[in-house]
Amino acid sequence: MIGMTVEKLAAAVGGQLHGGGGERPVLGAVRDNREVQPGLAFCALPGARFDGHDFIPAALEAGAPCCLAQRVPEGAQGPVVTVPDVAKAMARLAEHCRSLVKAPVVGITGSSGKTTTKEMCACVLSRRFRTLKTEKNFNNELGVPLTLFRIMPETEAAVVELGISGFGEMSRLGAMARPDIAVYTLIGRSHLEALGDRRGVLRAKTELLDFMPDTGLVVVNGDDELLAGLDCRQRKLSFGLGADCDIRAEDYRCLGAAGSEFTVAGLGHRFPARVGAYGRHMVYAALAAAAVGLELGVPETDIALGIADYAPVGRRASVIDTGRITLIDDCYNANPDSTQMAIKSASDLGGRLVCILGDMLELGERSEQFHAETGRAALDAGALLLTCGERSRAMGGRRFGSKAELIAALPELILPGDRVLVKASHSMAFEEISEALRRL
Repeated sequence: MIGMTVEKLAAAVGGQLHGGGGERPVLGAVRDNREVQPGLAFCALPGARFDGHDFIPAALEAGAPCCLAQRVPEGAQGPVVTVPDVAKAMARLAEHCRSLVKAPVVGITGSSGKTTTKEMCACVLSRRFRTLKTEKNFNNELGVPLTLFRIMPETEAAVVELGISGFGEMSRLGAMARPDIAVYTLIGRSHLEALGDRRGVLRAKTELLDFMPDTGLVVVNGDDELLAGLDCRQRKLSFGLGADCDIRAEDYRCLGAAGSEFTVAGLGHRFPARVGAYGRHMVYAALAAAAVGLELGVPETDIALGIADYAPVGRRASVIDTGRITLIDDCYNANPDSTQMAIKSASDLGGRLVCILGDMLELGERSEQFHAETGRAALDAGALLLTCGERSRAMGGRRFGSKAELIAALPELILPGDRVLVKASHSMAFEEISEALRRL
């Protein structure tokens, strides 16, 4: 936080300060009392399992300059700022923190590839600027404030991931983040139960544009027809593999599990780049990062080095040589678009392909159609298709009634040298299957 004290925090959220200590400096804020350090305020959020108010005394004892809460609990010895709603107060405080920021803020959104693109952009910008980025999966209405709270006077650029699942959410995130540059990765088929169809997804995602300045830049995937046709008052720049994209990849060459090589071309620039992570989607993330880097004056050499710096996050398309098979562990999340892209990328690796796929959630009334389409993509790629989950019944292939049944069959079905893709929505917990494959 920039120039924040407990007293100023209370004023920013319209809260009432109890327990004095108004002059104490506030450097940031957290919502988990275990993350409290001296200078970090604690936001006491009520929850279904735990009530943050119960941890206020411990947070103050750990060095929190104050706590943001809806009441002062018994035994609290230190400053507590009370508000009617802590979550709304966090959003209000985030808006205030953003208003003090002079550094450029880059907002990353889209139906898939957000975290990869955020990480790639941060790698590129970090080559030239002191760059702050979203950590973990803090991309929603409770997570975005935590990122904005971490912006300090020395911050020279910030990359903020913005994730939504319904209409109106992006407006609330946009009011907090107010990006100077917005990056749109893809308008895909996700959260359709709330958003209806891809045009609904586009409408929800582009609520963000209302909170950007007229002088802002909108960077879009030009290979996505909805984004290519997007009309906005801000300047627009496209990236992709298509010849009409402003920033494009030429001479693309898959290096298998080692990543890919290509030439970044467009707008008077042309330079080689290499992504050390597997998957075609990595090229799109790299191109988006290149577009952002060029806009902010990062030299071509530093952009290429930043792209090469990228490393996969969590279980997003991690490629593991187990000594028996090549495992593509991509079970963080799934929708039809990201799963079909994962199948194409896995096909590039050569050898026999095995796709272990599970349910893709929140797809609305066309869920069965999308699952069938995804199953056909795997079978058309010549893969052995193994599925588990009620919705994945429509995919075809060999279906298992439970993960335990599927795992028990793996020693017989998986052959040495296989390329095995594991992908499903996060709540399917397919990491259990990935771990079993590692042990084969």
